[in-house]
Amino acid sequence: MPTAHVDTFTRDHLPPPNEQPEFLFELPALQFPAQLNCATELLDRQVAQHGDRPCLLAPGMAWSYRELQRHADRIAHVLVQDMGVVPGNRVLLRGPNHPMLVACWFAVMKVGAVAVTTMPMLRAKELAAMIAIGQVTHALCDAALVDELRAAQLVAPTLRHIRCWHETGEGALEAAMARHDAPFVNVDTAADDTCLLAFTSGTTGIPKATMHFHRDVMAICACWPPHVLRAEASDVFTGSPPLAFTFGLGGLVLFPMSIGASTVLLDKVSPPQLLDGIRTFGATVVFTAPTSYRAMAAHRDLLRETKLRKCVSAGEALPPATRTLWRDVTGIELIDGIGATELLHIFISADEAHARAGATGTPVPGYRAEVVDEQGQPVPPRTVGRLRVKGPTGCRYLRDERQRTYVQDGWNYTGDAYAVDEDGYFHYQARLDDIIISSGYNIAGPEVENVLLQHPAVAECGVTGVPDEERGQLVAACVVLRPGYDADAAMIKALQDFVKQTVAPYKYPRLVVFVPQLPRTTTGKLQRFRLRELTATAAVPPVTQER
Repeated sequence: MPTAHVDTFTRDHLPPPNEQPEFLFELPALQFPAQLNCATELLDRQVAQHGDRPCLLAPGMAWSYRELQRHADRIAHVLVQDMGVVPGNRVLLRGPNHPMLVACWFAVMKVGAVAVTTMPMLRAKELAAMIAIGQVTHALCDAALVDELRAAQLVAPTLRHIRCWHETGEGALEAAMARHDAPFVNVDTAADDTCLLAFTSGTTGIPKATMHFHRDVMAICACWPPHVLRAEASDVFTGSPPLAFTFGLGGLVLFPMSIGASTVLLDKVSPPQLLDGIRTFGATVVFTAPTSYRAMAAHRDLLRETKLRKCVSAGEALPPATRTLWRDVTGIELIDGIGATELLHIFISADEAHARAGATGTPVPGYRAEVVDEQGQPVPPRTVGRLRVKGPTGCRYLRDERQRTYVQDGWNYTGDAYAVDEDGYFHYQARLDDIIISSGYNIAGPEVENVLLQHPAVAECGVTGVPDEERGQLVAACVVLRPGYDADAAMIKALQDFVKQTVAPYKYPRLVVFVPQLPRTTTGKLQRFRLRELTATAAVPPVTQER
């Protein structure tokens, strides 16, 4: 398709066609025109239909769809007229979840540029790496977070222009916006023009930039939300994931705006703060990780007073024990799902009526999924294998040799170990590199974690493998205890015995390390490579007779 990009960096660095996945557009809603701008579809068309409907809510502020459009148009003028942005330039966005960050994101879409939204907690070294990978030229930043960005700029010379909001003076973004009050005419981008670079959340410690088109943004709005979530315009969304995380971008911005709903943006989202936000704003739909649901479940009475009706879990595997706990406390069945930055959002899920304990769900309409062996052949039911997926979205790494590993024979290989039952439900086992092989047994760390979470002393846990000369690997558990329990040898034995009595004894953790907290990414994902670091220096107990 004819590109609208003047700066063709992203198009020039797409993976070659033979290394890209096969894209499927089988649903009627996925028949996109050649020219498409997602800001036109998600923002401007909604303003035309119901401009005064509430759109973005935050402590002390509320914007309608029309007000968001006005802010986005003014920022678009600043980008083009004051900062010299041309279609295709990469614009880094840095800020907490806040209406101004959303306005900046839509402004970047309107001018035909490419948004590179970054996690607020990233430091200069990490930002500089992302700027270099994406050859970022411009940035819009919350003034409270600009110091690390300025430090990154010193070693990332492609970044030439930074403008801050929540700043005073003539150079502030707000001051510049005040000088532009005319509507902005959106750039008529091609449906396959890149509009965002989404960086992987770093569970391996090595970031990759994934490239997504305007049509990809609209495709994820056409698949999972109407077929699984089934929210309504009257719903109020909220959640914990940062907007730089595609789980957050979809759940807190794209999906609610695609149906004319409103969303609550909270810049601080620990479980107590999220629960307070749910209560204060009357949220009905929440997106967060399993750990957050487990922590909020301790407040049964407060949860019963909320208006919650749909609760979505993603970001990491949902333990069956957490699903059961949440349902017992709230009466709400969690909507589980697995997605990937490489595919932009959720591709396997199940709604409340079809949820099954221990199962992620079935392929979302628009997607296909299979579990295959090392030769790429489908495996029998309940056999553990490699998950592969294809649909309207897929992996396009920016200048990264790992493209050839992720995409093979037209399929996206997600790196997850799954099994499919006779009814077509997909059951998560572990990340492929997290399968523990001990004395010839394949042991999935998440299965052991789920057992440990059922013990009353365990608040959180993470399970990994440590090298062992005799067995190859030993099962090791990092455990966060609840208050009132002692981290001693007696507790280690109690936890080991509990696992032995619940699942096959060979799966019990021979090494238990008590930690004050688990290492997680800013999006809440467990960093398993850090678990391996924590357990590598711990003393391994003598080998017992038990096999």
